[in-house]
Amino acid sequence: QVQLVESGGGLVQAGGSLRLSCAVSGRTFSSYTMGWFRQAPGKEREFVAAISWKGSTDYTDSVKGRFTISRDNIKNTMSLQMNSLKPEDTAVYLCAIRISGLSYDYWGQGTQVTVSS
Repeated sequence: QVQLVESGGGLVQAGGSLRLSCAVSGRTFSSYTMGWFRQAPGKEREFVAAISWKGSTDYTDSVKGRFTISRDNIKNTMSLQMNSLKPEDTAVYLCAIRISGLSYDYWGQGTQVTVSS
């Protein structure tokens, strides 16, 4: 089995910063893509950012220039540095890994991020 555990969420004022972390444990894989998603109350889960095994990154337009995704393949961890946070960034943030194909295979439980105006 694979376990993903997020940490680093919390309450921050608009314009502030938070750093989320995701730790992967259990079964190991030769390579996988890691991603962050978020889900706000009453809304669909949406893609935030992803990073490939080799470090290629992708972001949704609304966070470009504000969020930075990174990973440590030795420690099997991933981070999301979130700067210039806005109230609309408020959501539960979930990390996930994709082994192959287009779908993410394993998910964490999520960490709450709340941005006050």
